[in-house]
Amino acid sequence: MENWKKDPRTVLTLDAGGTNFVFSAMQGFEEVVEPIRLPAYANDLAKSLETMVSGFRQVSSRLKTKPAAISFAFPGPADYPNGIIDNVGNLPAYAGGVALKDFLEETFGIPVFINNDGDLFAYGEAIAGFLPKVNRMLEEAGSPKRYSKLFGVTLGTGFGGGIVADGRLYVGDNSAAGEIWIVRQKRHPNSFAEEGVSIRAVRGSYARLAGIPFDQTPSPKEIYEIGIGQREGNRAAAVGAYAELGEVLGDALANAITLLDGLIVIGGGLSAAYPLFIDAVLAEMNAQLESYSGKKFNRLVQRCFDLESEEGRRAFLAGQVKEITVPGSRRTVCYDSMKRIGLGRAVMETSRAVSVGAYAFALSQLDR
Repeated sequence: MENWKKDPRTVLTLDAGGTNFVFSAMQGFEEVVEPIRLPAYANDLAKSLETMVSGFRQVSSRLKTKPAAISFAFPGPADYPNGIIDNVGNLPAYAGGVALKDFLEETFGIPVFINNDGDLFAYGEAIAGFLPKVNRMLEEAGSPKRYSKLFGVTLGTGFGGGIVADGRLYVGDNSAAGEIWIVRQKRHPNSFAEEGVSIRAVRGSYARLAGIPFDQTPSPKEIYEIGIGQREGNRAAAVGAYAELGEVLGDALANAITLLDGLIVIGGGLSAAYPLFIDAVLAEMNAQLESYSGKKFNRLVQRCFDLESEEGRRAFLAGQVKEITVPGSRRTVCYDSMKRIGLGRAVMETSRAVSVGAYAFALSQLDR
């Protein structure tokens, strides 16, 4: 994977939004052309497909060599391995089943790979972001511990997720792995987690705690600034709003990571408010549950640490390392007995992580 930084192959990429399509090309984890922005024509399939072909052709014309593949994120639900898009909310023209992968492969004569943005965000952070960063820190600290699994979540308009294991993106048999947004929400058990972990959730909580109408609430960025004392406003409501988000997020992450067991990286626009919600996340994940008889148990087998804090990072890197003797021998082995999970903010901006993930995914598939 390190060799991909020097790989001569170029991959065409696309940032597909409901208003605009932004086309580019990547080589060695870097954009090699100036991005081209064209209207998405969200309600007109013929015009939207025409735009897609035009955008990729314009980017290709600026390259010195023929691109090796096309790889990008596209809203679902979808059958991603087969590249069939269906029932898209902000791109309704693609509802009902559009064989986008086959269409583009027939048009350009090169392989096409489509995934969702949550998956590609996680893959980008696993290949060139948070995962290698944490392993470098462990190596520099002299720890024998290493990680190969990453669960990535994005917080913004929605609540997305992606899973990477041993250098491979895991999408599931129905292209539906990592769909954390729809797990049951702790604070409102008849609702789903995204209702408590999103832009609308932060604004709604602030409105309720401040006693003001929803349409008068500041943006999440402004609420964060109020919460840290950089802007005038109801500071208690701001802190409370992000604490509520952290509680719901921590509960959802605990349910997910007990099955996945790996590092957790948090991205998306709301991750900028990480300092205001991470304590609530950790409190939830490191909490205890009890049996019917009242006996207490740690909610997770692993202990969770905030890798953005000096104290949490120090404890995580130190672990509980000791030497144990091999039975019947004088030989000793090094053993780290602490089962632990590190959480932290994304190393890259979300859009860049998605692009890196799309690029790396294409090369991984071509190399297979």
